[in-house]
Amino acid sequence: MKALPHEEEKMVANEEVHSTNVALARDQYFGSGDVPTGLVSDSIAASWRRCRDLGLKAGDPGTDAALMVDRQRDILEQNRSLLTYARPVMENLFAQIANTDSVVLLADANSMIVHSLGDPSFIGKADKVRLMPGFSWEERHRGTNAIGTALVEERPLVVHGGEHYLDRNLFLTCAASPVLDTGGRPIGVLDISGECRSHQRHTLALVQMSAQMIENRMLMSEFGKELVVSFHARPEFLGTLCEGIAVFSLEGKLLAANRSALFQLELKRADVPRQRFSQLFDTRIDEALNYVRFGGREHFSMLMKGGIRLFAHLRCGAVTSKPLFFGGGASAAEPARNEEPAPAAAAKTSRPGFPLTLNDLMGGDLRIEVAATKVRKILGKDIPLLIEGETGTGKEMFAQAFHMSGPRRDKPFVAVNCAAIPEGLIESELFGYQDGAFTGARKKGNLGKILQADGGTLFLDEIGDMPFNLQARLLRVLQEREVVPLGAARAVPVDILLVTATNRKLREEVERGNFREDLYYRVNGLRITLPPLRERTDLDRIAQSLLVDEAGPARSVEISDEVLQLFRAYRWPGNIRQMRSILRTALALLDGGDLLEEEHLPEDIVEELERAAAAGLIPTAAPVLSAAPLIPMAVAPPISPPVAGGANLAEIELAAIHRALDECQGNVSAAARRLGISRNTLYRKLGRL
Repeated sequence: MKALPHEEEKMVANEEVHSTNVALARDQYFGSGDVPTGLVSDSIAASWRRCRDLGLKAGDPGTDAALMVDRQRDILEQNRSLLTYARPVMENLFAQIANTDSVVLLADANSMIVHSLGDPSFIGKADKVRLMPGFSWEERHRGTNAIGTALVEERPLVVHGGEHYLDRNLFLTCAASPVLDTGGRPIGVLDISGECRSHQRHTLALVQMSAQMIENRMLMSEFGKELVVSFHARPEFLGTLCEGIAVFSLEGKLLAANRSALFQLELKRADVPRQRFSQLFDTRIDEALNYVRFGGREHFSMLMKGGIRLFAHLRCGAVTSKPLFFGGGASAAEPARNEEPAPAAAAKTSRPGFPLTLNDLMGGDLRIEVAATKVRKILGKDIPLLIEGETGTGKEMFAQAFHMSGPRRDKPFVAVNCAAIPEGLIESELFGYQDGAFTGARKKGNLGKILQADGGTLFLDEIGDMPFNLQARLLRVLQEREVVPLGAARAVPVDILLVTATNRKLREEVERGNFREDLYYRVNGLRITLPPLRERTDLDRIAQSLLVDEAGPARSVEISDEVLQLFRAYRWPGNIRQMRSILRTALALLDGGDLLEEEHLPEDIVEELERAAAAGLIPTAAPVLSAAPLIPMAVAPPISPPVAGGANLAEIELAAIHRALDECQGNVSAAARRLGISRNTLYRKLGRL
């Protein structure tokens, strides 16, 4: 037998000791009623005593009664906000533990499970003990368990094997962490449960980090107009779970803080209402607000009262940012006199108030995370980046995140769409020209986009569409690091980092003779490919983020589960750009409501999905337990009404619709489900008939 490594050998020995101690404790407790000291933790011993006081016995089956359907809906509605912020985190957590015979669970503040994601191989076992949506895991119903006991103890904990009170749950190992609202009150609990034999020591840490991610998401979204300060003593920890997040009113009153902020500021949760910005930092609140107002992008530096220097990112929805222009000190709305405004669809020099960084792209889709991890390794190095992907997949957003994560982030980011500039103008737009270089040229000439990007990043979008004759000029710029504007006698030195993007396979364009091979090797320092939206595992998170962005901070809107299911099935030919357009239209049709449903979607998408479903083209297999409804409900088969003699197809169809509406007491959604069609289709058919 192969010898185990020392650490693994030690872990196995500890597990054996733990199992033996728990077995002895159970024998003595359920025999004499006393818990021997030192065999189980104080939390487990206290829980066992509570269970005994509740009248539970080890052999009890637990409470198996499920919630009534109406009660399920009420609970989902009560926990809508928690579900919205927890689902993307749960999906990310599940991706890390997939294929380990486990399930990720979310319960509310009353230990009622409301959402789950699990391995198909474990779901059946979990269902047998009612470890599924719609069932309570309070101690009075299930005995000692991680969900119910963590809420009683108000702290993260593991309940492993024999530590469970009921015999039927001894095969489980469960790790749970309470999720706190912005006031520090438990709003729910996140849990990973799995086979006892598959216990991993790091599971509790994963659950704790994920619970903190949910708390941070809720904190950042709840305060739209206040000053949000994300800080840490080490700047490299900004954007991670280690950063503190504190929210202040515009007058400087501390409104909320996450766990890390309380730790760094040495505060207790009860201290929050009494604290002000000036009491915690050596900086005035108006200085911080002015920094936001004038578009500061460096880490905001300030001292805590104890003298520790902090680095911070600042955000405030109530303060309008005034971006700085990098070309010559003028504002973005007022170009420098010697420069000509670029065509709106072709090029822009931008410095948004709070653009994304590579850190912001992490935590969703695995392929995006892999791409961001690769790209991070070339930050600060003179290596060009080539981004390939379908139109609308977010290539420019990724390029900006790359720019904002590197040492050139305070220099210009100049984007040029090579496919949007007329072929006759692209040379002058890129390379610039001097006064009188050609008929119609502006007086004092034009600097050109390459020189505008000097010191910063030049982003050439759709480089595969660049005219062949200009590719040689671009190659020379990259080789010589200098530009010769049209009509100029001398070259001008230029320092740029090049990022290019294309919706084509550039290697194939080289083979077809449409793109220079020598230029290809110049732009292809590191090549990454962004996945299309239909293949991304964080589609739900993208949809919700775009909706929040389009709705603005003053409006709270969510996407129904029905719409999210349609989004997952749709093929998204226009990718993220198309989704944004659809959500913008849907918001207009929502007409002030707060829940985006199928009736607000464009008809062509719904019709396309109906055709795909009818043709069997939409996949249905997925290792996911839906959050709504809590308990899977049986759906009646489509109705096939008897055909009346002499009736035409329209009359038969109308009779079927009326019958379904009658049987569903006028509920259009229920009638549509009975007929096997969407609600939009039912409305259209009623209007036509």
